[in-house]
Amino acid sequence: MTKDCQMVWDTCLRIIKKNVSQQSYKTWFEPIKPVRLDNDVLTIQVPNKFFFEWIEEHFVSLLKTSIRQELGDRARLVYHIPESNNVPANGHRPSSNSSRASSEKDSEPVPGVFDADMIKNPFVIPGIRRIKIDPQLNDSYTFDTFIEGDCNRLARNAGIAIAKKPGGTAFNPLFLFGDVGLGKTHLAQAIGNDIIKRFDNKAVLYVSAEKFTNQIIQAIKNNAVDDFVNFYQMVDVLIIDDIQFLAGKQKTQEIFFHLFNQLHQKGKQIILTADRPPKNLEGIEDRLISRFKWGLSADLQAPDLETRMAILESKINNEGIDLPQDVVEFICYNIKNNIRELEGVMISLLAQSTLIRRDIDMELAKEVIRNFVSTINKEITVEFIQQLVAEHFNVPVEKLHHETRKRNVVIARQLSMFLAKNLTNKSLKAIGEQFGGRDHSTVIYSCRAVQDMMDTDMIFKDTVAELEKKIKMSLNS
Repeated sequence: MTKDCQMVWDTCLRIIKKNVSQQSYKTWFEPIKPVRLDNDVLTIQVPNKFFFEWIEEHFVSLLKTSIRQELGDRARLVYHIPESNNVPANGHRPSSNSSRASSEKDSEPVPGVFDADMIKNPFVIPGIRRIKIDPQLNDSYTFDTFIEGDCNRLARNAGIAIAKKPGGTAFNPLFLFGDVGLGKTHLAQAIGNDIIKRFDNKAVLYVSAEKFTNQIIQAIKNNAVDDFVNFYQMVDVLIIDDIQFLAGKQKTQEIFFHLFNQLHQKGKQIILTADRPPKNLEGIEDRLISRFKWGLSADLQAPDLETRMAILESKINNEGIDLPQDVVEFICYNIKNNIRELEGVMISLLAQSTLIRRDIDMELAKEVIRNFVSTINKEITVEFIQQLVAEHFNVPVEKLHHETRKRNVVIARQLSMFLAKNLTNKSLKAIGEQFGGRDHSTVIYSCRAVQDMMDTDMIFKDTVAELEKKIKMSLNS
């Protein structure tokens, strides 16, 4: 019996359907129509040139295999592209023939710019393979402007590794979480900006969870969900901010679940941020949460005093502001949990200095800080702790800085280190340096020794409590 083109194509489709996802089959193969069969040459009609290019890039091997199973090893596939659908963005029709063998190469498509707010049918966008997607990134968010500290070192280093090899590390997805104002958005966008610098061919897109949801709502209203998904499948690095806002949005979660699977399976990089770890996300489906845990979950914690000072000094240098060191320390001691508040204080100081021409000094800093915190803390210093403890044990303060085996001096020094660690924001290294240049391991040992004495000696424990109370009461004096 002589085979006709429809019969051959139907057999090919049955093979193809078993080897691609339902979405891919519906999007890329259902629109194809068989045109004619000449011996072992099957001609199929595709909607346009860019459809042809996508098929050739992603499914040509599967097509060849299915055709050869039906027509033999000498089978060939020819594409027919309707001339009316083969018009590039400049409006000039190409001079090439409307039928092409699959081995022929097309001229370079015209590059286009695509706004993520405008979800259109990608089939009719000129240059689908080389489409330029607006990444929606803030250029000022870079690794250079993201100050590293103990609070964010893991997350930052993971971000750098991803930027060098997006989709090719174990950190996929990268799930960044932490309280408001700790730099999640900055770090996520820094990764995206660095990838763009390193790779000309990587499409990066940053979008908030709220904007992502609104796009899905519009796609549903316009019966264009397939187009929405097709667009996002072209993204190589997807960054979604504040993913916790998908809570309770079942349809959005369903679409994102399938999109996540498709991107991850193709080796595309996914970066998510949230205000809490995956396990604490409420209103998010378990199947999504399990996927959030596939890669690396890295938290960004409140920065310590040294890191806050480094952040503030970096910002004031970028703004060309000159702040006295004692003002920097005062600000960072009182603004402890939120980097955005540090920026707010800096902007307020700059405004005060510029508009009313006041010198930025401690008095002005105190006035500005009152707008950000209800009470201004007096700083507990290591020197103050040393003085109070030395007086209690009746030893000279300078003895705490020197080597000695006298028990009362050793106990006074160890207790001073213990209280300094618990009552100041100084790092272990900084504390050790104020005790004659000792290292952090000595501070750790001293703190353990004091804790052991407190566990076994109730009188000593009461002494520690009394000294701690005196130090805290001094704040209100």
